[in-house]
Amino acid sequence: MHVSAVALESLLAWDRRWTRRLNAGIGVAPVRVMLRLVSRLGDGVFWYAVMLVLSVTQGRPGLEIALRMLAAGMIGLVVYKLLKSRTTRPRPYQVLGDIRAGIDPLDAFSFPSGHTLHAVAFTLVAVSRFPALAWVLVPFTLLVALSRVVLGLHYPSDVLAGAAIGALVALAVPAL
Repeated sequence: MHVSAVALESLLAWDRRWTRRLNAGIGVAPVRVMLRLVSRLGDGVFWYAVMLVLSVTQGRPGLEIALRMLAAGMIGLVVYKLLKSRTTRPRPYQVLGDIRAGIDPLDAFSFPSGHTLHAVAFTLVAVSRFPALAWVLVPFTLLVALSRVVLGLHYPSDVLAGAAIGALVALAVPAL
């Protein structure tokens, strides 16, 4: 086997192993309920609320950050839809018979995690101007990322790729 094929198979094995380990958490009712809620809030509701609160309570700096978050969201949406339509990676629960889906997905494919991409982008943009928000936004972002694997919708590599892309998107959104 070629070295790159061995490396790819090793990565896929790691992905499957951690997906199985983390998806086991779906059997713990409080974990399942909490991560379903986090995932649904990560659909956008939480982030729209953050943008609204910043706009209303922080004056012009809050509005500027909310607009940057909105721009990051639009860029992130385009990027992740392009990647998903080209990679068409099936979700873990569709491929691995022992993985249970804990919530219905918003779209058909796994790579990359759009929830994680947006959570990281929004958090980095917001915290760049309002660092005190990190104590709320960073844990929420980590829970969003975790929820995607525990709920059987993504592999860890989908989440890691989403996080990296989200960081790049945040860097690409210029200050106003």
